[in-house]
Amino acid sequence: MTSAQPSPAADGPPPVVTSDAGGVRTVRIDRPDAMNSLDTPTKVALRDALLAAADDSAVRCVVLTGTGRAFCVGQDLREHVRLQQTRDESLWRTVPEHYNPIALTLATMPKPVVAAVNGVAAGAGAAFSFAADLRIVAASGGFNLAFTGIALSADSGASWWLPRLVGAAKAKELLLMPRTVGAQEALELGLATEVVPDEDFEARVAEVAGRLAAGPTLAYGAVRRAVAYSATHGLEDSLAHEATLMDLTGASADHAAAVAAFLAKEKPVFEGR
Repeated sequence: MTSAQPSPAADGPPPVVTSDAGGVRTVRIDRPDAMNSLDTPTKVALRDALLAAADDSAVRCVVLTGTGRAFCVGQDLREHVRLQQTRDESLWRTVPEHYNPIALTLATMPKPVVAAVNGVAAGAGAAFSFAADLRIVAASGGFNLAFTGIALSADSGASWWLPRLVGAAKAKELLLMPRTVGAQEALELGLATEVVPDEDFEARVAEVAGRLAAGPTLAYGAVRRAVAYSATHGLEDSLAHEATLMDLTGASADHAAAVAAFLAKEKPVFEGR
C-alpha cells in the first residue's frame, strides 16, 4: 500500500511530500518551478519530514528526491536577497536551525538513506545527497558545489563529506572553482554510486530502496554508526566501538533469523529488529 502525506506550508501547495510503500519512505522536495530551492517553509518541512522518518520504526529505508528537472539547487536566492535587504536576522539562523539538522538527520538516522538524484544537485542540495549512503543519479543529473559562486563558504556538511568521497585536493577544486559535474564524471569521481538512464531511474530507485527496506535494518543502522565513528577515531577506539555494535546486532531477532535460515538453507526474512 502507498500513502502520500503532504508537509504543511504557509500558502499554496506543500513544498515537501512524503509517501510510503513497503517500508520505504520517500521524501520529495516538490517545488519544481523553483528548481526545488530551499525557502524557509521548505527547509522546515524537509527537516520535520526527515525527523519523522527517522523516528518511525515502520520506515526501514528513506529515499530523498526532488520533483522535475532538479534534485535541489540549495538556498532560494530570492528569499535570501529579500531577507538580506530587510536585515532579517533569521537569514543567519537558518544554518543551525535548518541546514545542520537536515544534514545530521540524513547522516545519523538508524536506517539506510538513498539520494535519488533526479537532476542537478547544487549547494546544500548536493551536500544533502552526500549525507546519504547511496546516490543513484539519473543520466541527466549532476552536482555543483555552488557556494563560492555567491561568495559564501560551504554548509550542510559539504566540507566534511566531499573530501571523504573524492579526496581533499579534488574537494577543494570543486569548492573553489564550482562547476556542474555531470553524472558520468560524478560516477568516476565517486560522487555517484550508480548512474541510470533517465527512463529507468524511478524503477531502479524503487528496486534498490525495496531491497534495503527488506534487509536487517538494525544492522544497517549499526554500520552507519560504525563508519561515522571510525572516520574521527583511531583504530583501538574503533575496534571497541565495533565490538559494542556487534553485541547489539548479535542479540537481534534478525541475526537469529539469519542463522536459522542459513542452517535450514533458506533465505532469511528480516523484520528490521
